Amino acid sequence: MRQGTNAPGHLTLRRRTLLALMASASIAGSRGARAQPKKYLIGSLNTGGPIPDASPYGAALVKGLTKRGYTVGDNVDLLRRGADLHLEMLPKLVDELAASNVDVIVCFGYASAEAVKEKGTLPVMSFTAGDPVGTGLAKSLAQPGGTITGVSDVSAEVTPKRLQYLKDLASGLHRVAILYNAGDPGMTLRYRAAEAGATAQGISIQQLGVREPNDFDQAFASMNAEMPDAILMVSDVLTNLNRRRVFEFATAHRLPAIYENNLYVRDGGLMSYGPDIDEGLDRVAYLVDRILKGAKPADLPFERPTVFRLAINLKTAKMLDLNVPQLLLDQADEVID
Repeated sequence: MRQGTNAPGHLTLRRRTLLALMASASIAGSRGARAQPKKYLIGSLNTGGPIPDASPYGAALVKGLTKRGYTVGDNVDLLRRGADLHLEMLPKLVDELAASNVDVIVCFGYASAEAVKEKGTLPVMSFTAGDPVGTGLAKSLAQPGGTITGVSDVSAEVTPKRLQYLKDLASGLHRVAILYNAGDPGMTLRYRAAEAGATAQGISIQQLGVREPNDFDQAFASMNAEMPDAILMVSDVLTNLNRRRVFEFATAHRLPAIYENNLYVRDGGLMSYGPDIDEGLDRVAYLVDRILKGAKPADLPFERPTVFRLAINLKTAKMLDLNVPQLLLDQADEVID
């Protein structure tokens, strides 16, 4: 007898064909899912305000990430937070970043790095946080341990050159006022490195620690009472926010001053010498890339800056009635007319 369309053999054939099609669709779907790249979320935490992408620090970080195949808005997003110098807000901001399931947090400043480290679970990439070993953020530069790595401070190495550049510019340099944030352990260590470097060169130090904007008035009063030959300003969020007051004081009293990076010189400061910001944040981006690919912060040694820049503002030098020696100009990486 001839089998009808509902015969068992026909149903088996249809079932096999359907199962084969479903299996093919499942394989294709899983392949398509695997082909979709993961989108990472990078937190950014600053002791001051949130770091905009268009700022020198933000742009340098984005550039370093782009160099390693990450495009903001495509396969990576940045979640930016800042305490605006209200350090008591940092734990709450860390909690916000943790709740957002960030893959890593890039911290600007010691207080930010310390706040994330206290959380104990989130990978931390620190920048501009001072000496990580001296502040207790890391066990050692080679083997940080815990959840933190980043770019280390080199103030002890560069301070002697900063002081030498001041000597080259201002003959008869005997006394230097050092402005720094005394409320930040990282910046206090930078001050101590500067003090040690000055002592080694026979230069006396006028210690001017500040903890809030109002303290700058007292610092200026101290200099007025006993005028130094020059100023060295340790750069952090607090001193940066008050930089124009320092510029104005230095100009009014014809004092040469040196800063830690060229952003101050572009903004009206006389001279700077220190690690190149773009290179430093490129190293941060390299470490972030390693973390996103599965490395542990404890296994990633702290990076050390390798590129240093000397910048001089000739317009400011003219306002201070200073003649910049040609030998110093020849050494400068950036001269602003």
